[in-house]
Amino acid sequence: MFSHGIMPPLMFGGMICFMLAGFPVAFSLIAVGLFFGSIGIMTDHFHPSFLQALPLRFYGIISNDLLLAIPFFTFMGAILERCGLAEDLLEGTGKLFGKVPGGLAYAVIIVGAILGAITGTVAASVIAMGVISLPVMMRYGYDQKLATGVIAASGTITQLIPPSLVLIVLAEQLGKPVGDMYLGAIGPSILQVLLFLAYVAILSVVKPSTMPPLPPEAIGEGGWPLIRQVLWGMIPSVVLIALVLGTLALGLATPTEAGAMGAVGAIVLAAMHRRLTWPLIRQAMASTMRLTAMVVFILIGATVFSLVFQGMDGSRWIEHLLSQLPGGRVGFLVFVNVFVFFIAFFLDFFEIAFIIIPLLVPVAVKLDINLIWFGVLLCVNMQTAFMHPPFGFALFYLRGIAPASIRTSQIYWGAIPWLVMQLILVVIVIMWPESVTYWISSGPTVDPATIELNLPAMDQPPLDMEPPKF
Repeated sequence: MFSHGIMPPLMFGGMICFMLAGFPVAFSLIAVGLFFGSIGIMTDHFHPSFLQALPLRFYGIISNDLLLAIPFFTFMGAILERCGLAEDLLEGTGKLFGKVPGGLAYAVIIVGAILGAITGTVAASVIAMGVISLPVMMRYGYDQKLATGVIAASGTITQLIPPSLVLIVLAEQLGKPVGDMYLGAIGPSILQVLLFLAYVAILSVVKPSTMPPLPPEAIGEGGWPLIRQVLWGMIPSVVLIALVLGTLALGLATPTEAGAMGAVGAIVLAAMHRRLTWPLIRQAMASTMRLTAMVVFILIGATVFSLVFQGMDGSRWIEHLLSQLPGGRVGFLVFVNVFVFFIAFFLDFFEIAFIIIPLLVPVAVKLDINLIWFGVLLCVNMQTAFMHPPFGFALFYLRGIAPASIRTSQIYWGAIPWLVMQLILVVIVIMWPESVTYWISSGPTVDPATIELNLPAMDQPPLDMEPPKF
């Protein structure tokens, strides 16, 4: 006979075993949830009425307006990524910085940040950056480890830069406004880009042979034609992103409305560049459909798992386990970030957001942790899921488009310095919460002790009132 306290850890361990076995995540979660729910009912550890809530939960998922922002932003990114804007940006920015050592690396980082704000997905950014810039960097003598590392890292910035899909999902799981999550991610996004640029600058001084400047014939005449090319590729995209994020930050639009506006704006930009075709729209719609279906199925599976887990008093087990850690809030944050770092070897960011985050939120609330800061911190940490060898998806994407002359070991070794910089950012955000909260408007605050209620005095009616005569 199972004791009541052993069921939550057994359920959590069963979920990890299914993940390691390679079964599809959504169906693994459903199977684990229903299996342990059945055991709980037979052993009187789980009341059947919990399962009766599943239809309502499923309906709540598919009727959630916030989740509509995911297909809109995905479609916007797919259109802009496929219509050739990345090529224009990289070509112009590469020539602009081409005269200095590491110029192409600077261009890849800057364009990666802009492309991240455009596409919203790591796969699209890494593949686009790799296809366009990797052959050029190899042609002009860049070190293989540096070239592959900077491309993978610049594509991974997409995870953190608004309008990141991860931030939308985290906002939904944390119960916080998406606009606040986006504002909170601005500071860490800037810090991440600056860390990457500083690393390239230091390396260009210490080892300039690994990143030589471009020859004059590759740069061309430069001057105003070059600047015009860069501006034509950059300004329309930046204006669109600023418009989408600005309406969110100012509260003029919901995330779904902002995403719809971004999707329409992407179509307009593609038409402006004379690259809007029916095959382009069809490919964008197909990729949007696949991603949206994956998110919904994972969320349904996570709902089944979390419902049974809560019915088994799993949240109380997690809260007792984590709230007793030494070091209080700092100890909790260190443990959670180490745990997320290692579990990201096996789970992607959607799975972590839907499965792990709901278990951590009650403990964070009990410890009086700002949930926006907590969410952005976890988003910074989940960047590493794409970069640590040998499981990082960004490395898989890069391996798929890199020529055979670049060994897989070179890609793995090239990712390590950038992974270290991502972990440095995790430490910075923990030690400096204002890097997140500074950008969030807290609004006017009122001290309850200063509130005075002054009610006008009212004369009491005479007690000897006679009833009215009719």
